[in-house]
Amino acid sequence: MRILIDADGCPVIDLTVRIANASKAEVILFCDTSHIFNYSKVKKVIVGKGADSADFALVNYAEEKDIVITQDYGLAAMALSKKCIVINQNGLIINDFNIDSLLAARHISKKARMSGHHLKGPSKRNMQQDIAFEKSLRSVLNENFNRA
Repeated sequence: MRILIDADGCPVIDLTVRIANASKAEVILFCDTSHIFNYSKVKKVIVGKGADSADFALVNYAEEKDIVITQDYGLAAMALSKKCIVINQNGLIINDFNIDSLLAARHISKKARMSGHHLKGPSKRNMQQDIAFEKSLRSVLNENFNRA
């Protein structure tokens, strides 16, 4: 089992690597050339700068049952089509039942921004979000390692 991380701007890389190392799961980071990560035992796939270049590299690399960590709903939808398990940075398991509403909300927000509306950004990350993420990731790892 592999954990593929959309590493451009991901706030849970350290936490994921720590959990994965304890679980003996392989971690692969996908990022563009503007990021530098120094982790041992972690594979890095570095792509050229460009809109969604790391996302496309990740989805092309992904296989069924890989765990994909991303906050990008477009990437999440592509990963779901490859039968991956998708978790966002706050521990939300993204699946076939909630992806349509997440994509619709993203579309509505984009339309509002393009028409000049200022939308409030996300609040500062807190410990509860890390706890929720850790709980979800450990649950997915336990469930899938026990099936193998």
